[in-house]
Amino acid sequence: MRRPSCLAGILLPGVLAPGSAQRVDLDALGEEAIGRVQEYLRINTINPPGNESRAVEFFATIFDAEGIAYETAESAPGRGNIWARLEGGDEPDLILLHHTDVVPADEAYWDSDPLSGHVENGHIHGRGALDTKTLGIFHLQTFLALHRANVPLNRDVIFMATADEEAGGAYGAGWLVEHRPELFEDAGWLLNEGGGGSADGEFMQYGVEVTQKVPIWMELTATGTPGHGSTPRVMSSVNRLVRALYNIQTHTFQPRIVPAVDTYFKGLARRAPVAWRARYADMAQTVLDTEALLELQVRNPGLHALTRNTCSITMLEGSSKINVVPPEVRAQLDCRMLPDQDPDLFVSELHRVINDPSVGIEVLMAFEPAVSSTDTELYQAIVDVAQQHFTGIDVVPSVLTGFTDSHFFRALGITSYGFSPAMVPVEDGSGVHGNNERISVENVRRGTGMMYEIVRRAVQWS
Repeated sequence: MRRPSCLAGILLPGVLAPGSAQRVDLDALGEEAIGRVQEYLRINTINPPGNESRAVEFFATIFDAEGIAYETAESAPGRGNIWARLEGGDEPDLILLHHTDVVPADEAYWDSDPLSGHVENGHIHGRGALDTKTLGIFHLQTFLALHRANVPLNRDVIFMATADEEAGGAYGAGWLVEHRPELFEDAGWLLNEGGGGSADGEFMQYGVEVTQKVPIWMELTATGTPGHGSTPRVMSSVNRLVRALYNIQTHTFQPRIVPAVDTYFKGLARRAPVAWRARYADMAQTVLDTEALLELQVRNPGLHALTRNTCSITMLEGSSKINVVPPEVRAQLDCRMLPDQDPDLFVSELHRVINDPSVGIEVLMAFEPAVSSTDTELYQAIVDVAQQHFTGIDVVPSVLTGFTDSHFFRALGITSYGFSPAMVPVEDGSGVHGNNERISVENVRRGTGMMYEIVRRAVQWS
């Protein structure tokens, strides 16, 4: 049985803790975070190729200076992962997880160097500012503050930074689950990316991601009679593939509202535009109205995608020469299923839509669906701290159209929430995987303190 590593207390502004209380200066913690965000953004971990071991060195240097033990593992050369543990009581562990890799950024379309980490007009600029290096610093500062103040913990708290999330996590979280399963045997909660604050003018709201649409990535292969480009063939591989893709593109997946999505829309209803309040409150009825669904798709494609399964045609591979009709061509699809969908039934539906035995389907990747309960002290701590900083704000359990590493841990039965305390203006949200990604300095200051408060409330020994 694990026990608290110490009996020291903690003193927040205006709050006394029993025992040998120590003070956590949240202002200083936030100021320290600003510099660390800048430094972290300057580390090139663009995936591909990743080189996440550079980020491991960054965190290892900090842990060495703080006297915190840690472990590292490379899943492949340069693909590093790092974790550290603060020991506590025998309640199930809390994991603070983020990924260290970032997507590519084309400097020609940015106003500055994507790896500069510079501050301009009150914002820190750089690839990863929102996805998801700043969240990693929120976790780091929280972890360090718990250590420095000797907070008596009711459970172990684990800081974990992993590689390769942007390419599916095979060299990061997925690799650790497979090769180091003992790390997660006692885990009960996990905080990761996927939710957070959104500000549109005066309207602000927090979403806590509790589930996500399930990706099922596929490759379609069409075969046909090859030949010279000067002699078109009706049954060529290219024509077969084009027809198959057209059938998929024009297919309407049946809309339906699963319970997690219904809860999310009901949470949005109170502050939705007047014309949509009643619709959001009863989405099972709304999806029966084709005009309302089309209006939602135009107005908010992300919310519309939560009402049905989807497929996007993303990659095509044909002939290597303009005058050669190839015997075989391929396409790849990024399909996303609602979190209760059976993958085999979904593939069967696509076979019927394609309606051509010469077009084969290979599933490249598919995850297990799972929904995390909101009935935990950790979720309540998120709500309480959010409403303390933003009076009257709604905090709603949300469903993500994309996917994160959380699916690896929900499959293990670990309650996982996607949440960052940053309150991001809608105009800045386009920086995620886009151009000129940035986060405000104020968000870093406030978010650092909020993350600490959330975690402390959930893990401090009472």
